[in-house]
Amino acid sequence: MKASFVFTVVSALIAKIASADSCWSQDLGYPCCQSTVDVRYTDKDGLWGVENGNWCDTTTTTKTSDNTSDNNNSDDTTVAAPSGTQFVHSGNPFAGHEFFINPYYTAEVDAAIAQMSNSELAAKAEKMKEYSNAIWLDSLKNMNDWLEKNLKGALAQQTSSGKTVLTVFVVYDLPGRDCHALASNGELLANESDMERYKSEYIDIIEGHLKTYNSQPVVLIIEPDSLANMVTNIESTPACADSQKYYFDGHAYLIQKFGVLKHVAMYLDIGHAFWLGWDDNREKASKVYSEVIASGAPGEVRGFADNVANYTPWEDPSLSRGPDTEWNPCPDEKRYLEAMYQDFTAAGIKSVYFVSDTSRNGKKTDRKHPGEWCNQTGVGIGARPQASPISGMEYLDAFYWVKPLGESDGTSDESAERYDGYCGHETAMKPAPEAGQWFQAHFEEGIKNANPPL
Repeated sequence: MKASFVFTVVSALIAKIASADSCWSQDLGYPCCQSTVDVRYTDKDGLWGVENGNWCDTTTTTKTSDNTSDNNNSDDTTVAAPSGTQFVHSGNPFAGHEFFINPYYTAEVDAAIAQMSNSELAAKAEKMKEYSNAIWLDSLKNMNDWLEKNLKGALAQQTSSGKTVLTVFVVYDLPGRDCHALASNGELLANESDMERYKSEYIDIIEGHLKTYNSQPVVLIIEPDSLANMVTNIESTPACADSQKYYFDGHAYLIQKFGVLKHVAMYLDIGHAFWLGWDDNREKASKVYSEVIASGAPGEVRGFADNVANYTPWEDPSLSRGPDTEWNPCPDEKRYLEAMYQDFTAAGIKSVYFVSDTSRNGKKTDRKHPGEWCNQTGVGIGARPQASPISGMEYLDAFYWVKPLGESDGTSDESAERYDGYCGHETAMKPAPEAGQWFQAHFEEGIKNANPPL
């Protein structure tokens, strides 16, 4: 935005402010500036400053600086505008960055703490706010509400700290989403008109914001459960057969769009060890994922995400290939990724790296069958978000908290439209709210059982 335009609109924007105690940025989730007077970025909303590591509305302060005014104040960092220097991922996308802290999750945790009477438990919960987790763009509305706001927040943090700040988003709104489950079905149906909406109202909008905020690193976790369903459930589940075309077309489209952006790294979801771990499933998966990646050319994919929103331990030495695991040779996530690395590499996939979700697998849960996925009792927060966490596994980019602990997997209300029978099983905690809603009891159990401890 040219400076001449900034100066032209300054007086008009200042006139809109009726009181120094309120400002337009509050409607967007940002505070009014208290002392910062320098305009660091201008967009359609107005004149932005940076104060205490956060964007704020400068029109509430007493002056707006220009090129000749005194620019000395408590925050003398230089803000890189979204259209500034292009960031380019090089090597591990998680390495060398600060991780953006999800403000929505921080607010959820604050509300959870307010319900706790146990001070020791509350102290553990406070520590949860120190760690990053993914921001789920799981509907058109949530994408519009959260994507740009959090990109802007991460940019403010990056500008304030002088260090690159990585934000992780989950792209999750395919037509016919979660075709084999009921608890997390999406808003878009498996038909041509909703496919067009997915492209124009969802993927294209995400692409536009990513292109604008190109000076900061971004990771996208792509459509959890979708391609894994294409490996195992097309023949057994009519809804998955109906969704097949849209899952494949949707992936091709988004890879073409996002895979050419140099500051964006994508990981396609590959389920978990007790979904695709068997030899025949891994063989099928190698073909499916290889074809999907090729369909998105010239876009590129960094790798794959495993155990998203699941509970399978990273290592479980008590399990081996045998009747207890239904002869699965990969009964934990470590062995699963070791096998998938070999299979995907042999299939000719050029970039085979992984990010493993450790948000709820710190403790082996109470589930009696490893296929149980809904609100499992005995849950424990797992390894903290970290780049290159395992020596000797150079293809493991990160442990990361993709699924926010405390957000429900699905309702236990049998009368609910989105009730899934798995959420009524013996080891599923009850009563449970709808998928994505806050589940206080599950959160408290997860922090009690954290491994390593909080």
